[in-house]
Amino acid sequence: MSERILITGADGFVGRALVRALRPCLRDQDRLFGAQRRADGSLDEGLQAVEFDLVDAGRIRQAIREVRPTCVVHLAAITAVQDAFLDRDQAWAVNCGGTRALGEAMLGEVPDARLVFVSTSEVYGGTFKLRASGLDEAALLDPANPYAASKAAADLLVGQMVRDGLRAVRFRPFNHTGPGQTERFVVPAFAAQIARIEAGLQPPTIRVGNLDACRDFLDVRDVVDAYRRAVLRHDLPSGIIFNLASGVPRRIGDVLTDLLARAQRPIAVERDPQRLRPSDTPVAYGHAERAAELLAWSPAIPWSQTLDDVLDDWRRRIAGGELA
Repeated sequence: MSERILITGADGFVGRALVRALRPCLRDQDRLFGAQRRADGSLDEGLQAVEFDLVDAGRIRQAIREVRPTCVVHLAAITAVQDAFLDRDQAWAVNCGGTRALGEAMLGEVPDARLVFVSTSEVYGGTFKLRASGLDEAALLDPANPYAASKAAADLLVGQMVRDGLRAVRFRPFNHTGPGQTERFVVPAFAAQIARIEAGLQPPTIRVGNLDACRDFLDVRDVVDAYRRAVLRHDLPSGIIFNLASGVPRRIGDVLTDLLARAQRPIAVERDPQRLRPSDTPVAYGHAERAAELLAWSPAIPWSQTLDDVLDDWRRRIAGGELA
């Protein structure tokens, strides 16, 4: 049987990494589709474009009817916490409402298709403050910001829709980074500033927010490897939840120190109050034994390589005049 895999957010940071991970696994008769809000040519070559907006339930249903996917990987979302704070209505409409519309379209048009839903570790929120150890999938959901709340609602909604017959797998990945990520996230924000300083485009001072928070970081290439494994599996229990985590909490200040050690010139550090996020969680890390057991997954890319690759990526982008 041929596979018809539809990826929402295929033109984003994680989506592009997933496409690269999936392509070597596809047979000649398989098809890979990328959903995007508008057909602007930004999809990777060879990906069949599907146009719909996650706030347009009618168009979503029409697209599912036309494509008839065997598997949908739902990555598209308002992913930046600061964006969700600025426009809470949009965050809820896209993250929760869009997920509902997609699930209902699948139930109505392709009831045998599988949904790989990508949630986030942010849904655990305040529970991180109550547990001295890392969290597993049984931890209480206690979202602490609008982004996390909208994703937690979508996560629970998918679980409820499983009871209606939706075939779904849920992932709760912890922080992930890698080449191609935007400056809206902490590791590339540091790397981009270092690259600009090295190129003489910025004074030799990095502006930072909270350096004391500890986070569980993964390489995006490891994360999409877990998604790839789920896409290729047809026997996973419907509704199952997988944390994706390294189990290692890394202090943000130490991440910066490691990046500065790779810099080609001395750089000072200056705290910027505008970069401090409200409701910050001091320590957040997780356990991923279930993914290890059922998906044979564990992080494979060394953290040092991730930092090297992110910094080198920004050096290339700055040298090429991108976002200089």
